[in-house]
Parts: sequence; structure tokens; C-alpha cells
Amino acid sequence: MSTTIDTTIDTLRFATAGSVDDGKSTLVGRLLHDSKSVLADQLEAVEHASRNRGQETPDLALLTDGLRAEREQGITIDVAYRYFATPRRRFILADTPGHVQYTRNMVTGASTADLAIVLVDARKGVVEQTRRHAAVAALLRVPHVVLAVNKMDLVGYEQAPFERIVEDFAAHAAESGLPGFTPIPVSALVGDNVVARSTAMGWYEGPALLEFLEEVPVGAEAPDAPVRFPVQYVIRDGEVRYYAGQLASGVLHVGDRVTVHPSGETSQIAGIDVLGTARESARAPQSISLRLADQRDVSRGDMITAGVDVPALTREVRAAVCHLAERPLRVGDRVLVRHTTRTVKAVVEDLGGAPALSVNDLGHITLRTADPLLLDPYAASRRTGAFIVIDPADGATLTAGMVEP
Repeated sequence: MSTTIDTTIDTLRFATAGSVDDGKSTLVGRLLHDSKSVLADQLEAVEHASRNRGQETPDLALLTDGLRAEREQGITIDVAYRYFATPRRRFILADTPGHVQYTRNMVTGASTADLAIVLVDARKGVVEQTRRHAAVAALLRVPHVVLAVNKMDLVGYEQAPFERIVEDFAAHAAESGLPGFTPIPVSALVGDNVVARSTAMGWYEGPALLEFLEEVPVGAEAPDAPVRFPVQYVIRDGEVRYYAGQLASGVLHVGDRVTVHPSGETSQIAGIDVLGTARESARAPQSISLRLADQRDVSRGDMITAGVDVPALTREVRAAVCHLAERPLRVGDRVLVRHTTRTVKAVVEDLGGAPALSVNDLGHITLRTADPLLLDPYAASRRTGAFIVIDPADGATLTAGMVEP
């Protein structure tokens, strides 16, 4: 019997975050286990490891805590990515660390996420790291946030602790600029409201977590989103040149008038190719190649736009940042800035009044670049409003930036 794979279902990227011992890995393990996304040999390995640790039942956290050091310490120290699917949707999951010293890992895991799950222990309530995670989710403009109040079984499945946590989190979310969130009471250890709705919390009338993950809208780009096409490769076929890359936003049609930046030269789209097939149009985030009607000097790192909604080229970059490297970033440092496919030299002019940024610091930066960049505010585009700062000496990533208006 043959199996037909439905290629029309979409993909949700989501990240988990929470304080230490709030149960993130157990929640993820429960999601994988109860949605029947665990292979038999994986489950057998988890059962064996659990027995070796003196546990009578499988420790589902081990499904994501795959590193030896994590198992020995009982914590998550890196971003663990998992892929699974249900009949309704595919999922890419990033289980991020809870320690404050691993804030940079949450930034990595949530930077491309459509949704973030912030876990809170029902007994402890909102703690400092919860507030930090709310701030990071707001900073990264994650479109959807779920407040998962975990370990409800340890507070007798009572409604009052849940409501207090929701009220407390709402106050901090408003302070952080988080536009909204969806609260769900769960018990990852037992399975309440993770995949199936719980019968122990009759007062809760909302969906189980997996139900919400299957139904939340993703990829809803505004129909009038501005066209941004960073050129990644120039392909020469005799006298004809094709410009290849991923369409970051907007829709392009054959015949559209376009502008190449930073040169300012204009032309017209003569052809669009998607996966070897000629098309009349393309939509973000498709990977495409373009052919222009005129010979133009276009190189990797150039940005092709259409329409009039184009920000001015600038050499001054102001942004919110999270510093990712162990080495500090200081005022006066000479760095590289990588924005989409373009890399330029720059100097750190200001760090929001601070002399330096240390690892996991959240702050603000002003950079002066040697060559102009076409930047959108991060609030308008998570793709063309983001950049990274690189050490020119060894190519190490130092800082992740989100362009401010």
C-alpha cells in the first residue's frame, strides 16, 4: 500500500523558553510522545536511560536533552531542534535553555520562530527569567506567544494560581511591548492539555496546546508587503545573467519595474524562474532567479526592489541588540555587518551609553558603516530588519541586531 504525502500543509516554527526546572524538555517530550512522533528505538533508549537513573517511568525530557552533559546535569544547555508532524501541520521545534547565561540561545532559537512557548511553574509563578523571556519575545517580534502554566497537577488543578500567573505575566508583557499572548494550563508530566484536553480542569474551556499549535495562523504576510530581493548569486549563461536568491518579502511579476541598490539603476523583470520552471510571478519566501531586460551591474549583496516603498540608503545603523559572544563588544571596535547577503565594514560608535556589551546583554547600538545599506525597521520586516555583527579577525558572530525606526 502506497502512502501519499500531503505537500500542501504548512510548517510552524516554534521555540520553547522558561526558567530552570519549569519542565520545557518534559513538555516537548510529551508533545512528541503523545502525538506519536517518537520512533520505537528512540523511546526504548529513553526507557533504558531512565531505568539507569532509577526512574520507573520514562523521562520524556530525554527525548530533547540529547547531549551527555545535559543528561548528567539534568538541564538543557543548548538549542535542541526537533522535527515532527501531525495530519494538519509540520513543526520545527527549538527547545532553548532556561538559564540567564543562555539568553543568547533563546535569541537564536526564537529569531525565526512563528511562535514562542514561555513556560511557568504553577507553584513559582512569574520569575525574573520569565520576564526576560517575555522581553526577548517582544524584541524579536515573535508573532504569537503561548504562556504555558505547567505543573498544574502540583497545585491541585486549581484555577486561582493559574489566573494569578496570567495576570502577573500580562503586566510584564505590557511593559515589554508584547502585544498579546495565549494562556494554557498544562501538566507536561501527566499530559493534561498538552495533546488532549484535560478532564481535571473543567474551568478551562480553551484548546490543548497541540490544538492551538495546529490552528494558529502562520506566514500571513501582508498582501502589500514591499518587494525585497537580496541577490545571493549571479549566474552567467553566455551573454545572459540571472540573479538568484530568496525573495525576502513581497511579490514580483514579469514586467515589473525594479531598482537595484545601492547603484540606483532601474530595469524591468524579463523572466522569473522557480525551481527550473518559468513563472509569471513569485512570492516570498520563494527561492528564485531573475532575468532583467537590460544589462546592469548587479553583484552579490545588492538589493532589488519594486515600487516606491523603499527606505533611504544609510551608513548609520541604530538597533536593539543581543550580544552573543564571550568576548565583549566595545565602543570603537571595528567590525563587519552582515545584512541579508551584503557584508560591509563598520565601526561601533555607541552602545546606548554603555562602554561595552558582555555575553547575553540586551542593549542598543549605533554603527557607522563604510558602505550604505538598505534597511527596513525590524518591526516591519524580521528578514530585512535584522543583521549580525562579525569579528573581522576570525569571522565569529558577535552580536545580533534588530533595526530600530
